[in-house]
Amino acid sequence: MSDKTLTAAEAETEFWKHLKSSRTGMLGLDQPGYHAQPMTAFREEETGTIWFFTRTDTDLANDLNGGAKSAMFTYGSKDQEVWACIHGALSVDNNRGRIEEYWNPIVAAWYPGGKDDPHLALLRFDGEDGRIWLSDKGPVKFMYEIAKANLTKTLPDAGGVVDVNLN
Repeated sequence: MSDKTLTAAEAETEFWKHLKSSRTGMLGLDQPGYHAQPMTAFREEETGTIWFFTRTDTDLANDLNGGAKSAMFTYGSKDQEVWACIHGALSVDNNRGRIEEYWNPIVAAWYPGGKDDPHLALLRFDGEDGRIWLSDKGPVKFMYEIAKANLTKTLPDAGGVVDVNLN
């Protein structure tokens, strides 16, 4: 635990900043037996909505045919400074403007028919609430905290954790 109290606003700011630079997380429906899958996240700055491209022939797209469902997006930044588990509503929303905005050569590789490929589906994730863990220690500071904790018989300062409401 950290000596400093982490605020929800600070945690959310760090989450969005890190998600912008390292966009891969795990996305899945929030139901028993459902397995999350790696997905690339595209954040809509104005609203905080997260968009994902997928194919219509995936289990995830097929399971959303009946409309929005409860889902979880879990995230770990490349530098391991930010970890998050966000709950929200996931739906298919083939917003043409967002397809145009987020289209890139990596996305295009999955859709031979381009932006009009019949298998293209755009998913919309509206985050509601979650938990974010922050640690800016890095490997050297982390090892120092571990050594200090073992020598002093105290807990290491591993950062902070806070619940967030994204509505």
